[in-house]
Amino acid sequence: MSTQERKQREQAVRERLIVATARELAEQQGWDAVTTRRLAERIEYSQPVLYSHFRGKREIIGAVALQGATEMAAAMRAATSAENDPRARVTALARAYLDFAAHHPAVYDALFQLDGGLTYAQEDTPEPLKDAFAALMESLSEVAGDGVDPGLFTEVFWASLHGLATLTRAGRLLPEYAELRVQLLVDRLAVA
Repeated sequence: MSTQERKQREQAVRERLIVATARELAEQQGWDAVTTRRLAERIEYSQPVLYSHFRGKREIIGAVALQGATEMAAAMRAATSAENDPRARVTALARAYLDFAAHHPAVYDALFQLDGGLTYAQEDTPEPLKDAFAALMESLSEVAGDGVDPGLFTEVFWASLHGLATLTRAGRLLPEYAELRVQLLVDRLAVA
């Protein structure tokens, strides 16, 4: 292995460590607790080393978001792959989405609430974000209905899921209706 290859591998390891540590700290204490000083202390590197990988917290949030998008897409695909019926797939998709949001609140915030410097719904949207949207659309396009653009339907369904995830986490919705909300959403929006 050349010196260049070794340095690149070490750099990738440090970047993964920074992202994993930021994510862990954010999940434990919230994103306000994630500072370059705290990260440097936790990973035992200097702040200049952090800045050699990420220009600041915004880029770290973006890296966590991209990692989270990949994980969310995998979770949704895993949940829907066992279902043969289109409506059952949509129900599984909704549950997987809401479960991911509930179990990974800091990652969910990085994806959809915080400024990670990422572009959404544009040509230059990073691939992990496009893939997460594609994971939604794979199941939702089957139930969009005649004459309804699958991408538009996916946006509306996604917005509904996001609203449920956000309001549930904020304690604004009664917990005993969680499953009924999923069924109502699927029953009213999914036409297949």
